[in-house]
Order: sequence, then C-alpha cells, then structure tokens
Amino acid sequence: MRTALDAAGPWMAQFVGPEDDDTPAVSGNQRHYRSVFISDLHLGTPGCQADALLEFLKAHPSDYLYLVGDIVDGWQLRRKWYWPQSHNDVVQKLLKRARKGCRIVFVPGNHDEFARQFAGLHFGGIEVATEAVHVTATGQRLWVVHGDYFDAVVQSAKWLAYLGDNLYEFTLKLNRHLNHLRGRLGLPYWSLSAYLKHKVKTALNYVMEFEAAVAREARQRGHQGVVCGHIHRAEMRDIDGTLYCNDGDWVESCTALVEHPDGRLELVHWNPRATANNTVHTQQVTA
Repeated sequence: MRTALDAAGPWMAQFVGPEDDDTPAVSGNQRHYRSVFISDLHLGTPGCQADALLEFLKAHPSDYLYLVGDIVDGWQLRRKWYWPQSHNDVVQKLLKRARKGCRIVFVPGNHDEFARQFAGLHFGGIEVATEAVHVTATGQRLWVVHGDYFDAVVQSAKWLAYLGDNLYEFTLKLNRHLNHLRGRLGLPYWSLSAYLKHKVKTALNYVMEFEAAVAREARQRGHQGVVCGHIHRAEMRDIDGTLYCNDGDWVESCTALVEHPDGRLELVHWNPRATANNTVHTQQVTA
C-alpha cells in the first residue's frame, strides 16, 4: 500500500527522532476516552505549546484521535525554519499512538494545506482526509472539517490572510513578553489576541458568521453536528438544531473536544500551570 510517507519522500525524515517517553502524565484516576479532537497546534512556530500538548495527550488516551487541521504551520516554516525537539516529540507521540491501535485521522487545514495532496493515504498509520464523519457512541453523526473553506478572507483574498497571520504572530510575540512580565509580578496568564477578538465588533461578527455557516453546511449534508477549528475559539453550542463544536487551539487556549465512552461530549481546557488536576471542564453535552 502506498503511504503518505512514500509520497513525501525523505523530506519527512527530518521530523523523525527518538521515541518519547510514553509514561502517563496522570496516574491512578486517568480516564480512557472514546474520541479526542484537537486542532490548530501550529507546530513549527514559537507560539505552539508543545509541552502542554504532550502532557494532555499522555493524560487522555483514546480509541479515536482527530487532528482537525493546522497541525503543522507551513506558512510560518516557509518564512523561517523553527522546529525544536518538543515539536519532534509531538510527532513521535502521534505516530506511537497510531502504532498502539488508536485510529488517527488528520484533516489538513489552510496552514498545512500541502498535506491535502495526500488525502486517502496513510502516514505512519495516520489517515489523511480532506474531511471526515465521526459517529458517536449514541449514533450521532459529526462532520469533521477544519473550517477554512468558510473563511471568506482565506478563500477570496489569500494575501490578506497572510497579512493577518503575520499580525497574529506579532500579537503572540508581544503577548509572550507581556505575560513574562505578568508572571514576574505574580499575575495569571492573559491573552491579548483573545481580548482584541472579544472587543472588536467586526471580529465578533466574523466569528458568529463563521459558526453559523459551518453549522448550516453540516445540517444540509444531513449531519447532526460539526467539529471544526480554524478560528482559535473553543465553543460548543446548538445552532438552529445543529451541534456546533470548535475544539479551539494549542497556541493560547490549550483546548480540546473529548467524547466519553457513553457518547457524552465535553469541551476541556488543559492548564499547563496546574499541578493536581490539569483538566478544567468547561462545557458538556450528551450526544
């Protein structure tokens, strides 16, 4: 069988390093989930919280794992190469999980759109697909898609999307300096970009229109819900009878969508600064 690794050739070999320690980050009361959905890791950028992601993956074993786009940030890597060992460790963790029997489906986004040419192939046991349909334990059909197709800026004016991406990276860099100072003052983490998104009316309108468009398309396709990423805003709510789930990102919010064995869906936030129970539960719904 031809795999994505065969098609990609030696280029992918540079990401392969020593296997990571698979010792669970949480012991004793560790849960096993039916499904986990994560997106917008942006591996290859300084903003990626790879260490927190590794802790989360070790603490959240599952039967299914969906990588809902923007896993590797090809846009930033083309500008400047950045690939520390922790990002290698994330790739190794995913490959090891696939070898241990977890079904992993990678749905590329706009930042890793180079991987869309490998749709239908496998890379180290990881399936590559332009979209997917996940059926929960209760039979609910969830459409899994990154969501960039519903972003008018990405589709109609890519140069503007690149500009916005550069501005976002600048905001993240400024935010890291601000939070370093806040940490020295004993203040908690604060997101400048999230603050701006919530305060600027046009940004709020964009988010609302995006959510409505994705939910509407899922409904028209005959699905009961949708899981997406792209806008870095974790959310789970009903939109005109369709369950809309956005699993957030691993640049700022460190959020994921999980499905419990009984089909219950939960949006969780992983707090890398916590010491006891890192998972902060935010929203739950029975599928």
